[in-house]
Amino acid sequence: MCTNALAAGWGAVAWLRGEPSIWFWYVLRVAQVVVIAQVALGLWLLVSGNQPDDELHYLYGVAILAVTMVSEGMRIGAAQRELDEVEDVDALDQAEQAALARRVVMREMGVMTIGTLLVLTLALRAGASAGGFGI
Repeated sequence: MCTNALAAGWGAVAWLRGEPSIWFWYVLRVAQVVVIAQVALGLWLLVSGNQPDDELHYLYGVAILAVTMVSEGMRIGAAQRELDEVEDVDALDQAEQAALARRVVMREMGVMTIGTLLVLTLALRAGASAGGFGI
């Protein structure tokens, strides 16, 4: 959960400043690996016979993985929308290509930051529904 909070915060600050961040992508990928590990752990606990206090916990757990995957799909779509506005990328001069690349990265960062905020919210709710802590 902390990795998703870090990725969401880092992405939000970088996006609001309009500054692409290479480190955001590293933190985001670590957060995504943590999501997969959380889902795997949840499945292992379920198979082991552990049951959450609330059945809604299952929905939150699956939704975390779904949001992660949908966010990646939306990121690709966001980049494609930016590129669709340009007829021939190769015809652009170097400065125009750099500006286009920056717009693509900023749009992708925005999409992934929102996705990470959703994952964080769902993870908090999943923890609350499991009885681990209250929100």
